[in-house]
Amino acid sequence: MEFRHSLARKTARRVYHTTGFSKDEITELCALVHATGMSSGGDGYPPILSLFKSVVVALTYLRRNHVQQELAEYYGVSQPTISRAITAITPELARVLRSFTPTAQELPSEEQLIVDGTLVSCWSWDNHPELYSGKHHTTGLNLQVVCDLVGRLRWISDPVEGCRHDCAALRTSGVLDGVDTGNWIGDKGYIGLGMITPIRKPPHRELLDWEKEFNSAINKIRWKIEQTIANLKTWRILHTDYRRPLATFADTISAVIGLQFYRTA
Repeated sequence: MEFRHSLARKTARRVYHTTGFSKDEITELCALVHATGMSSGGDGYPPILSLFKSVVVALTYLRRNHVQQELAEYYGVSQPTISRAITAITPELARVLRSFTPTAQELPSEEQLIVDGTLVSCWSWDNHPELYSGKHHTTGLNLQVVCDLVGRLRWISDPVEGCRHDCAALRTSGVLDGVDTGNWIGDKGYIGLGMITPIRKPPHRELLDWEKEFNSAINKIRWKIEQTIANLKTWRILHTDYRRPLATFADTISAVIGLQFYRTA
């Protein structure tokens, strides 16, 4: 009996370290997916894996961005089976967790918030030059991330093409509609949106001492959003190049965003 309990604890720890979720939390996710009517076979999850293992496979892939062949070897199945599990479960997670994801309209208009953009990278696609970010010198999709002054994640935008400047991407998101951004804090990429931003160096002179002190004070506050983005990118699928078909990228991002808010709900 003691051996079984010890084995169960080790299994639970192993699941948590590979997925970021406990066994009970994964069971709850399975219940949410099952409630949508998803079944095995066809376009559903592979019967050989079961719903629980299919969800674990998808979570592990999102969390660690393992090569699918590695997961296939671990679970003793073929690589196409792993691909089927990820293809079936990932968009389903995005759908069932949408209610956990705050919308732009839910952000409090009176609260002081910090915003920054980040690029989630993918393979280069010759027929999609709009994905190329001149700022980051690579291809991907732009996400706008908002946190509060203590670094708590409050909102993430839908992804837009990597070529979009942060200012344009934030406008496109609709989060600024009807919002007074006078209390918002951003970097120099948001100059012109009425936010508190660092002072840009004029072309004809150096920054004055008070301007340098002001910029330093802003940067000491802005590190919270950088920490928030770094925490979001512990989901390795958002940190390293995305390898699956480009058409699946947006659903994958939505699934990760939903999972991130679900974890902290």
